[in-house]
Amino acid sequence: MDRAQEMTSQTDSRYRHNSTDRDMLDKGAILQRDGTYAIAPHIPGGVIMDFNLLRKIADVAEKYKCAAVKATSSQRLAIVGLKKEDVDSAWRELGIAPGAAIGLCVRSVKFCPGTTFCKRGQQDAVGLGMSIDKKYHGMTLPSKFKISVSGCPNKCMDAAVIDFGVMGTSKGFTVYVGGNGGVTPRFGQKLVEEATSDQVMGILDRCIDYYKSQARTNERLGKFIDRVGFDAFRENVLQQAAVH
Repeated sequence: MDRAQEMTSQTDSRYRHNSTDRDMLDKGAILQRDGTYAIAPHIPGGVIMDFNLLRKIADVAEKYKCAAVKATSSQRLAIVGLKKEDVDSAWRELGIAPGAAIGLCVRSVKFCPGTTFCKRGQQDAVGLGMSIDKKYHGMTLPSKFKISVSGCPNKCMDAAVIDFGVMGTSKGFTVYVGGNGGVTPRFGQKLVEEATSDQVMGILDRCIDYYKSQARTNERLGKFIDRVGFDAFRENVLQQAAVH
C-alpha cells in the first residue's frame, strides 16, 4: 500500500483510539476540561514560511472567541476553546490538514533548525525531518509513535527519549530507538552511528515495517523491543536496511 494514501487511515479497526467517544479523532479535535475542543493544524517542524498562516490561526481563534492559541511540544500552534459546532467551520477557514495529535499513529515528527538556520547544526535536520514527515506523519501503527531529528549532539529534540530519535554529528546521524516519556520513562538504545540521510530513511522504513507487522496493539516501540530483544530487533532492522 502507498504510505502517502495510508497516512489518513487512522480508523483501522486494529488501532482504534480508546477515547474516540470523547475526542473527535476524525476531525483532529481534542476534548478540553471545559467541554470545548482544541485543534492543531499540521505545521511540519514548526517551520512557517508563509506568514499568512499565522494570520489565519489568529483570525480563527478570534472569530470563534477561543480561549488561547498555545505553542505545543509537538511544534504546532493549537487553537484552544472551540465549541463542538464550530470545529468543522474552523478547519474549513484554516484550509490546513490536522496534525496527528491523537490516535494510534505516527504523531509529531519534530526537528530542530539544523544546518538550515542554527550555527551549531552539524547535519540537515530540516531536510531529513521534512522527508520523514511527508512519508510517515499520521500513519496508523499499533501504538502512538513519535519521531525526532536533532542536528547536533545537544539533542534539542530529545532524540534519546523518543520512539525513533536521530542525532546529527560531524560524521553523520546517530539513531536511537525505543525511548519514551510518560509514567514509565525509557531511554532509547543506540541502533547505528554515522548514517547518511538516505540510510536513516531506510532504517526507519524497516523499523516501522517490522514494528507494524509484529507489535501488539498499544505496545510502544520500547516495550516491543524489550519483548523481542534488542539484538534480534537490531539484526532484523539493520540487515534488511543494508546498514551495519
